[in-house]
Amino acid sequence: MPASPHPSQAGSATWNLVCGILLALSTLALASCHSVNSLAYKFPEYTYAGRPIPPSKLAERVMISVTINGSSGSLQIVDALRDIRSNIEDTIPSYSIKGYGSGYPLAILNFPAETRGYVYSTSDGSLANINYSTEASSGSVGMFQSGSGSVAVPQAFTHYYGAEENAGVLEVIDNLTGRSFGLNLPNVFQVAVNTGDTVALAMVRNSNLLYRIFKLNAGQYATSSLAIAATGSVDCEPVLLPVYCVVPVPGSYDNPAGAYFSLDGTTVYILNCGPECGGETSSVTFLEQGPLNENVIPSSPVQPDPTIARVLVPGGVTDVISDGTTLYIAGQSVVPSDGLFAGFLTTMNLANYAITGKYSISDGSHSKMLFADNNTLWIGSQYCATGERAKLGENYNCLTMVVLGGATLAPQIVPNVTPGSPTAVVPYPNENNNQYYYGSLTGLCWVQNFNKVYTAYGGQVHIFSTVDGSEIDNEFVTVQGTALDVAYMDALSDGAD
Repeated sequence: MPASPHPSQAGSATWNLVCGILLALSTLALASCHSVNSLAYKFPEYTYAGRPIPPSKLAERVMISVTINGSSGSLQIVDALRDIRSNIEDTIPSYSIKGYGSGYPLAILNFPAETRGYVYSTSDGSLANINYSTEASSGSVGMFQSGSGSVAVPQAFTHYYGAEENAGVLEVIDNLTGRSFGLNLPNVFQVAVNTGDTVALAMVRNSNLLYRIFKLNAGQYATSSLAIAATGSVDCEPVLLPVYCVVPVPGSYDNPAGAYFSLDGTTVYILNCGPECGGETSSVTFLEQGPLNENVIPSSPVQPDPTIARVLVPGGVTDVISDGTTLYIAGQSVVPSDGLFAGFLTTMNLANYAITGKYSISDGSHSKMLFADNNTLWIGSQYCATGERAKLGENYNCLTMVVLGGATLAPQIVPNVTPGSPTAVVPYPNENNNQYYYGSLTGLCWVQNFNKVYTAYGGQVHIFSTVDGSEIDNEFVTVQGTALDVAYMDALSDGAD
């Protein structure tokens, strides 16, 4: 009969067994945690449209342009799926675009379908090419005068355009020839180009004139003076063997402040700002796009009028967006009783140009409009605290959400606050701790299919739900410095900004 184990040996065996079980369980737990975190950043075998997996391993990225005192800047990246700036393990505290450091990155021109974006900085006039696949700057693709009011980049990337207001120059950077051309156009402040880069238009401040750019045939005129006399242009450059000209577009305008190109590529909508810009009447002028093509060279100083229609818009016009059937128009009109401006959204039926509705929205200069999840329209503006709403003690913030689809619309200003109330205050105050007003909205993007929009709002990042307009906790996406613009880098198309 075998001998029984010594009590000390039996205890030791039991202890070893227990330790083994505990070790196995702890290893399994650690492995499970590691597995969960690994799966969190796991991409499918075939990524959308074959896009590369970025170095950050983040699948839903929002890029934020940031400045610190206007002297140094950066491009930060946050995880827009989880609304955090770090990774889940918190081993990487933040992500940013490598190689970028211009001082005041005012505007992001977002092209997610082409896995790139362009960032314009007013501090040095640089236009930087940002590679979304490598999350790094590819360097400046062109320089405009610092402080320029407007830049435009077409999806074809064959030209870059800049309205250099201080210099009175409309700059054309031609990527096909590698040359740059400065067309003299005093007080030019706005430039717009269509997706295919066939129509480029410019507007002059405090003027009722609209201009277009066209390209001459090689060697067509020996000097710019000959080209100007023959075509009715205001300038052609260079002086010898001119290549590009800028010429007035016939039509009826009132302080045009922007242009919107129809989804079918046939029409241009000119935004006549009117009283909001010191003019008389706000309206939208509809132009045929064909005669404005850069390859259409005027055969005489007098050119045909491409106007299809001009429709008065009593609510004001500074920005528009279309779904193909309805034109949504944002702007301000004067309140006769006190002379202050009030913001309005006007709807127009594009089939017959009939005005179908006018609705109160945020005051201020409207420059941001986009469609988002849950059939919503979002409208952003700047300098909202001096309008009619502030005078009346109403919510005077700069972001409006509109749920579309009904016979009438009910715009909602967000965040939903009541000035003077001890409880109906902003949920996540900015650094100035204002309980009722975030400030100007300068950046807006739609995080597609995730029921949220990101904003640069009063110099900080704020997130809103497209379900009900409520604000999402922004604690882990706020930035050090001033947030100027936002862009959804992983959008399905170029229409999310």
